[in-house]
Amino acid sequence: MANIAITGAGRGIGFELARQYVETGDTVYALCRDPAKADGLQKMASDHQNLKIVEMDVGSDASVKAAVSGISPASIDVLYNVAGIIGPYEAELESSDWDAWDEVLNILLKAPLRVLQAVLPLMPSGSKVMTLTSQLGASTWPYGGLYAYSAAKAGLNRLMRSVSIDLKDRGVVVGLIHPGYVQTDMGGPGAEITPAESASGIRSITANWSIDDTGEFLKWNGGKHAW
Repeated sequence: MANIAITGAGRGIGFELARQYVETGDTVYALCRDPAKADGLQKMASDHQNLKIVEMDVGSDASVKAAVSGISPASIDVLYNVAGIIGPYEAELESSDWDAWDEVLNILLKAPLRVLQAVLPLMPSGSKVMTLTSQLGASTWPYGGLYAYSAAKAGLNRLMRSVSIDLKDRGVVVGLIHPGYVQTDMGGPGAEITPAESASGIRSITANWSIDDTGEFLKWNGGKHAW
């Protein structure tokens, strides 16, 4: 059995990943900003001793470090960077809400590295860092809009590609995953796939991700995603 840490585990894809790993018997550290409001996680934890709910605000250095200190000395076999926000929807050609941009960049770009830095001492050779990104961060995305979100995801893709190069000698696998267009609070009810379908695909490709594939950008169904 493995130890799995998941940010953004209170809802959406993060919650579904937690549920599926718990059901298989793995120990899951469900990292979420406000555990008191995570009713689904609380119910799951009452039924499964292998689910550990840990308060973590990925946007705060102090919160991340405190959360990871609570996990130690356990090792982490898979870290999932899932937590995210969408940011401004409105057109920004004339003006932008720069405070909103700062929040998006903090949560989508800085936070995955912030969490990785804190968790890395707990990750042995063979462990995996899987970061959920988006097709909007690829240069092949054919639409405009969502400037902050798209820019942050594009930066995240390049950041994790760099991290994959620097961690390869340690045997730590790094992967980027487009989870699909998912029926979550962010994707909406009209999205193409359910959280269960997305999470199942993500778990499958994570299990098969080798050091030879470190730094790759894959779709939830295993296909390679163009950069």
